Amino acid sequence: MGSKHHVLTDAQGIPLVVRLTGANAHDVTELIALVDAVPAVAGKAGHPKSKPKIVQADRGYDSEPHRNELRDRNIEPLIAQRGQPHGSGLGKTRWVVERTIAWLHQFRRLRIRFEKRSDIHEAFLAIGCALICLRFC
Repeated sequence: MGSKHHVLTDAQGIPLVVRLTGANAHDVTELIALVDAVPAVAGKAGHPKSKPKIVQADRGYDSEPHRNELRDRNIEPLIAQRGQPHGSGLGKTRWVVERTIAWLHQFRRLRIRFEKRSDIHEAFLAIGCALICLRFC
């Protein structure tokens, strides 16, 4: 019972990709799917960027095969390792993602899941992300 929100944000906390899984799903199974789902970001003239340079994650995403997969894609993985003492220094920059998750959970429908169908909950999740993006403008 329950669900888990996986969020990939930019450096300012704007959600780029959000995925919904069951509460019993491991976090690491969604890491590559999140990176693959990053849309192309327009900016300077030329080819739009569609992948991040660095991926930061907590211990739930710790997996050496996934680290190697990210390195093969020229993405630097900054993922806290399990079994190591706290104080990796990732908290200084990873708080942005935690803040975005807190913003999403300010919407009661996302904090407490009332919908039985996951597609309806994903729609509310998309609306929540759109509202967060709107507030940044």
